[in-house]
Amino acid sequence: MSIYLDNAATSFPKPSPVIEAVEATLRLNAANPGRGGHQLSLQAGRMVMECRETVARFFGIDDASRIAFTANATEAINLGLFGALSPGDRVVTTSMEHNAVVRPLQALSNRGVNVVRVMADADGWIAPAAIREACLPGTRMLVMNHCSNVTGTLQPIEEIGPWCREQGILFMVDAAQSAGIFTIDATEMAIDLLAVPGHKSLLGPPGTGFLFVHPDLVLRPLLYGGTGNFSQSTAQPEEMPERLESGTLNTVGLAGLKAGLEFLESVGLAHVRAHEQELIGMLIGGLQEIEAVTLYGPLGTERHGGALSFNIKNVDPSMLGFRLDREYGICCRTGLHCAPEAHGSIGTLPEGTVRLSPGLFNSVEDIEKTLKAVRAIVSAEAGHR
Repeated sequence: MSIYLDNAATSFPKPSPVIEAVEATLRLNAANPGRGGHQLSLQAGRMVMECRETVARFFGIDDASRIAFTANATEAINLGLFGALSPGDRVVTTSMEHNAVVRPLQALSNRGVNVVRVMADADGWIAPAAIREACLPGTRMLVMNHCSNVTGTLQPIEEIGPWCREQGILFMVDAAQSAGIFTIDATEMAIDLLAVPGHKSLLGPPGTGFLFVHPDLVLRPLLYGGTGNFSQSTAQPEEMPERLESGTLNTVGLAGLKAGLEFLESVGLAHVRAHEQELIGMLIGGLQEIEAVTLYGPLGTERHGGALSFNIKNVDPSMLGFRLDREYGICCRTGLHCAPEAHGSIGTLPEGTVRLSPGLFNSVEDIEKTLKAVRAIVSAEAGHR
């Protein structure tokens, strides 16, 4: 049986309540929410509303109507960036961002938005002082991730957000690698735009995500079309969430997302964090003992999320990942992880790294087997030289 260590890409397996919620919705009520007055449509609409309210409760959001559902975090990020930025605006970002941020900013730069990058150190850490220095007067937005998908480095958004609010700078957070592991309170952290996928550590199905939009902020929509209400107008509604939710929502996926959030609430984020911290700590400690291994990112677990990158001397990371999969049944991610600038920051271009990302359903035994497999590959490589 495979050992799945690619939870930074998407979580697997899903909890039974998520699978059951998806199946029940498909079998019993996959009607179009908000698109009719019949019972099934109304029931679907209530389920979507309940999911929205669950998201709001989970992330410290006072008004659930400020949550716009999306297909993933990438769509949510695009919605926030293209919806808030205009030619002539100045936006600050970091060198540790995923292409979900990098590429939209490149497109906006081509349209006249001034993009400024703050460089990370060799561990992927972004110093708050460097952020403050880069945010000159007139800066419209700071956009950054909470946790790196390459090094697992956890950034101090709880410190940066309130400072941005004081300066009148919009603060946008990509929480793809932290939501469902770390507590995120959008109100306390002064987050104006929060982009989150449903399919990673929130344990929901693929095709789910959301963007939280602060009540004082009005975004330009990415999509225009039917919203199920305000149909008499040819203009896109001003009201949220309809303004940002044109077309049929993923009712089935949102039923699973709601179940995933409720599962996490029952387990408790403290337990999730402690479990993943234990596994990451085992990986760091075990890999450090292997002479041929180079680790990237923080070597402690306090400010380390669920992703860990490493390489073996003189072994191509893609080949290493292939061997871990085919010879040992260990599923991991290799290469640049859609974050070439992050790899530039830690010095791993152009080959990238091997990334291990344990999740809630991994065990200590999984990590022990993984470390044993890495040691065996290192030993075999040494024997060939």
